[in-house]
Amino acid sequence: VLRRHRLPPVPRREGPTWSEFLSAQAKGIVATDFFHVDTVFLRRYYVLFVIELERRVVHVLGVTANPTGPWMTQVARNFTADLEDAGRRFRFLIRDRDAKLTASFDAVFASFGVETIRTPVRSPRANAFAERFVRTVRNECLDHLLAVSRRHLESVLDDYVRHYNKARPHRGLQLSQPIERPVTAPRGGAITRRDILGGIIHEYDRAA
Repeated sequence: VLRRHRLPPVPRREGPTWSEFLSAQAKGIVATDFFHVDTVFLRRYYVLFVIELERRVVHVLGVTANPTGPWMTQVARNFTADLEDAGRRFRFLIRDRDAKLTASFDAVFASFGVETIRTPVRSPRANAFAERFVRTVRNECLDHLLAVSRRHLESVLDDYVRHYNKARPHRGLQLSQPIERPVTAPRGGAITRRDILGGIIHEYDRAA
């Protein structure tokens, strides 16, 4: 129809699309978000995490029942200090417009040279990497157990995030892990199984 009416293609819009931007800049982008967990005693805790877009590495910044401004600022400082100690840098932080993510939180990242990008209102797909991790941690871990306290929840998340980063294959990474492990065992060795979180998750390795 366009050819018949001699209509040329629509001129390219200025700048890349959101998907093109994420793909081109993935190495320098992290995304952050909250999810909540209710304990067996009906106490609600909020979990703040950051995920690296390029390799899907997840960092749990903290667990709290009251995500106040000072708490947000402190966990941001802790995270950026860890990045500085490791000699790592990021350019952008993607986050939604949750009121818990305060201006002081953004200011900490800005002082580290990280520009905050807020997603549009009611657009969860704009923070798809973080939203997908929330779905994964619920489906594979939190939906199968009951947390009894903040300390217990922190322990569970530590074990799961270690599994997620170092053992769980990711389709977006061609079935490799976010933090790839060196293969030292022979290819024909026996397979061993390691139970994680009481058997909710299993990890498999070749015996040395």
